[in-house]
Amino acid sequence: MKEFKILAVLVALVGITYYGIEPYAHSVMHPAVAPADFTFQDVKNVDTSLAGNVENGKVLVEANCIACHAIENAGHPAMMPNADAAASYGVVPPDLSQAGRIYDKNYLANFIFDPVTAMHVQHKYNPESGKAFPMPSYNWMSPQDIMDVVSYLQSIAPKVADNVEGHKSTFEAACGRCHSMKYAGIEASTPANMIKEHMGATPPDLSQYIKSRGEHYLHSFINDPQILLKGTSMPRVGLTEKAQEEVFAYMEEVGDSKKAERESLGVWVILYSIIFAILAYLWKRKIWSEVH
Repeated sequence: MKEFKILAVLVALVGITYYGIEPYAHSVMHPAVAPADFTFQDVKNVDTSLAGNVENGKVLVEANCIACHAIENAGHPAMMPNADAAASYGVVPPDLSQAGRIYDKNYLANFIFDPVTAMHVQHKYNPESGKAFPMPSYNWMSPQDIMDVVSYLQSIAPKVADNVEGHKSTFEAACGRCHSMKYAGIEASTPANMIKEHMGATPPDLSQYIKSRGEHYLHSFINDPQILLKGTSMPRVGLTEKAQEEVFAYMEEVGDSKKAERESLGVWVILYSIIFAILAYLWKRKIWSEVH
């Protein structure tokens, strides 16, 4: 009977601690944030319901984009080596081959119209800062022309298999210009010293981020970094929900490859603990019954 009284005291103490301290920790130290928004409707400079013209989009892309951006799968290689591009722009301009696949249509259209607003980095690039974002705004384009560009980028985007290689391709297209992943042998395409100067800090290696931060945190952070880390230099990337899940999948495949095995083992550990507790209790009763 004494053991049950001790257990009751422990349960009460744990309950007081959990319900007394945990709410404070989560509401004050880690306040709730807005859920990830994959509609990207907060920026509405372009009517994204317009049907795009692929042929006109191709003309516009070749006239306005390929001087800075590679589009390898459309036959447009990079105009200069990564180091030279980073020295010119601060960061290596992305290859647009997969842009139409990994970026949401609403985000991509509004990014073309005004990159700084779409990326939520107005705090870093404003008249007071004296800094200019490497890519200019194309707000002189009509909404129809912008949607033509988006349609062209969507039309040339390759299909990617739902496997490790496909996930790696998405990760490299979405994250690989700034972030390395040494456990996978991936080095950021922008040299470390240049990306540090451009961003103000060296972007972290993402090999273990899925474990150190957790998918729940990253789910909101990647969708909009400002809601969790106000003032961070990391921009809103604009990934579709599917592309973001592929990034998570690759981060798990590299940094937490034993997750399924670990989670399945947890059931057996709990079962072992229950059996051991029962045996210990029965053994205790036997020993103390002889004393009494």
